[in-house]
Amino acid sequence: MVKDRKIILRIIKNRLFEFIIFIFSVSLIVPLFLMIFMIVQKGISVINWDFLFMERRVMGSATGGILKDIIGTLILIGLTVSFSVPLGILSGIYLAENRKSKIAFVIQWAIDILQGVPSVVIGLIVSIWFVKSQILGPSALAGAIALSFMMLPVVIKSTEETIKLIPHIYKEASIALGVPYYKTILLVILPSSLSGIVTGVLLGVARIAGETAPLLFTAFGNNFMNTNIFKPMNSLPQLIYNYSMDASPKSHATAWGASFVLISIILILNLISKVVVKKWKIKF
Repeated sequence: MVKDRKIILRIIKNRLFEFIIFIFSVSLIVPLFLMIFMIVQKGISVINWDFLFMERRVMGSATGGILKDIIGTLILIGLTVSFSVPLGILSGIYLAENRKSKIAFVIQWAIDILQGVPSVVIGLIVSIWFVKSQILGPSALAGAIALSFMMLPVVIKSTEETIKLIPHIYKEASIALGVPYYKTILLVILPSSLSGIVTGVLLGVARIAGETAPLLFTAFGNNFMNTNIFKPMNSLPQLIYNYSMDASPKSHATAWGASFVLISIILILNLISKVVVKKWKIKF
């Protein structure tokens, strides 16, 4: 009887623990789904051809759309990725291959600090360095530099940790066959870690795609269509911020629609990355 009671008590404890885990998991998932549901509910009602492919030059206007903001967002993301990905991957390779060096320790320390710096502070610093000094002035390029500082730590960390997970035998076998070190990195290590690197890039894009504070100090925004990276450029996060602060219900509707478009862009990039990873992933 005593043993039966202990077994029953143990089963009850296990069930209770599983129930607590389930409750905490649901408590994290439910708010996310509620936010997505609200964005879809309020945003999809304003989505139409004119909203996506026309310009809206006056806040609160009932006509026009957010084409310039979509293009501006894509340009900013493209510039940021072109800056962050090469530098981030190279830095991640160095840190993974030289874990015990003093330079690697300093780089790790700098990355940890950079990862914790608030976005508004990064925007202010980049503004002082590149905008107020007139090296670049208010421009999309300055905005991309600010966003790159935010994306770099994510790419570096993901690259480093992914390369660390690759079995050493891959590298040793390649070098033993007489393959040069740089070719081993390019043709063996990087392809093997592609899925982790792509995931890190995606996480970085997801982080910077919705950032507003750095762009308020650097890209400044633009009421007209602009594809020149050396001039001010508008983006979806800036539009959402500006229109949500306006008292007009039409502006609020535009902000919800822009939020829906921004979430959709991130989702599309996510799906593309999964296709790429599935096609090129190497199984150990």
